[in-house]
Amino acid sequence: MAHNDAPDNSVGNGATPYRPQGLLLQWHVTNRCNLRCSHCYQESYGGTELDFTELTETLHQYEAMLEDWRAQAATPRERVRGHITLTGGEPFVRSDFVRFLELIARKQQSFSFAILTNGSLIDLSLARRLRSLRPRFVQVSIEGTEATHDRIRGQGDFQRTVRAIQLLRRFGVRTMISFTAHKDNYREFTDVARIGIRLGVDRVWSDRLIPNTGAASSMGAEILSPDETREFFSIMAAARRDAARRWFCRTEIAMQRALQFLVEDGAPYHCTAGDSLITLLPDGEVYPCRRLPISVGNVRHTPLRDIYFKHPFLQQLRRPHPSNTGCEGCLHTERCRGGLKCLSYATTGNPFLRDPGCWLPANPSLEQKAHDLSAVT
Repeated sequence: MAHNDAPDNSVGNGATPYRPQGLLLQWHVTNRCNLRCSHCYQESYGGTELDFTELTETLHQYEAMLEDWRAQAATPRERVRGHITLTGGEPFVRSDFVRFLELIARKQQSFSFAILTNGSLIDLSLARRLRSLRPRFVQVSIEGTEATHDRIRGQGDFQRTVRAIQLLRRFGVRTMISFTAHKDNYREFTDVARIGIRLGVDRVWSDRLIPNTGAASSMGAEILSPDETREFFSIMAAARRDAARRWFCRTEIAMQRALQFLVEDGAPYHCTAGDSLITLLPDGEVYPCRRLPISVGNVRHTPLRDIYFKHPFLQQLRRPHPSNTGCEGCLHTERCRGGLKCLSYATTGNPFLRDPGCWLPANPSLEQKAHDLSAVT
């Protein structure tokens, strides 16, 4: 693997210092998986993987970036946060994955970590082991009712996922449920929220289907229309209110993704790909985000630091006020910054067009209503 110990905290011309508030590394340690989900973004279930030595070296590069940034901070308040989300494929298919988790867990003074898994391989022994490793959370997916989930993820998988959640909760592991919304299932989010509440998970959240690669690339017709997107977010908001009314409910129905603030009055979300988020694939390729499949380098050939600071596309993504065609004149353009760049890219090939799920540009009365509410508040 390539090595470079010289600091380079620059953007573009090498003269402008840059330091994000945090850096989330979504790390896919394998493409191998024991499921074949119909909306999966993987193009293959095999291929080259970084070996354990390469995993360790890349981890060192990531940690060194954080420490360099922290050394530049004038006050503790400016400390750069670090977090690694480990996933696959199915990460527990990899025989040395728990060993790698043990290494990462020893570095929690420097950064936190979490695991995204389908849950099918979590048994009593593994759940107990995860408790001792203290991940920030473990996330599994539920795609609707049992029938819908099994149609998407495979017969019997719903019960396996529920069992995994029960084991994780038994050992006090913070647990989250994710839901991928498309035309075939978005009205079942209420069912998923109630399942999460019943099982006592910490959070249920959702984002929309991105049909860019893998099996998902054939699901373009399943993307939510602007009206369906608005309806879906209203369903989420109702589920959130229902959870808030329940006595002793510990489950958060989170609405912190692109455009969701339009129905729930939260802080506008904007895409952080290439800024406080980068993604590492099993073979060492680096993407801004897994759902924005544009390669910006490979850690086997180029140090992670150089990829982050020097690649022109990442620099473009980090610009403070990127132009988003179709968002001109919108009240929220500077904070929302175009919504889901990955969905724009998947549908048009251009990540800098407005989110195709946004209903505001097509409905001036709603835009005026948003303006009036903003003026009042």
